[in-house]
Amino acid sequence: MAEPLRIALAGLGTVGAGLVRLIETNGSLIERRAGRAVQIVAVSARDRFKDRGVDLTPFAWEDDMTALAGRADVDVVVELVGGADGPALTTARSALKGGKALVTANKAMIAHHGLELAELAERHGVALK
Repeated sequence: MAEPLRIALAGLGTVGAGLVRLIETNGSLIERRAGRAVQIVAVSARDRFKDRGVDLTPFAWEDDMTALAGRADVDVVVELVGGADGPALTTARSALKGGKALVTANKAMIAHHGLELAELAERHGVALK
């Protein structure tokens, strides 16, 4: 089996916490279908101490979400912060420039900065999804 796909998760709201639950609950099914494990290795959000209804202790915590892109143990940064600019855009740019694939559900950011982000992804040979 291939090496695990290692994810850094920026944003732990409803969608981010849901992703943590989904991977915890369906990890073996995802691994069988994808041919490799998917594991969250690091997380970041505005409030480290907020109760999100999921156990975050297995994951490294980054107070500065842009630091997720610099981690050697991360293959993909998943941005679920929201907003067209600010921390979401800074994190997206950092991930792509750092050679990390980026997955985002942020329609506003893509609408305003999609071309720039696509060019960054292409220049650094990584995926933007």
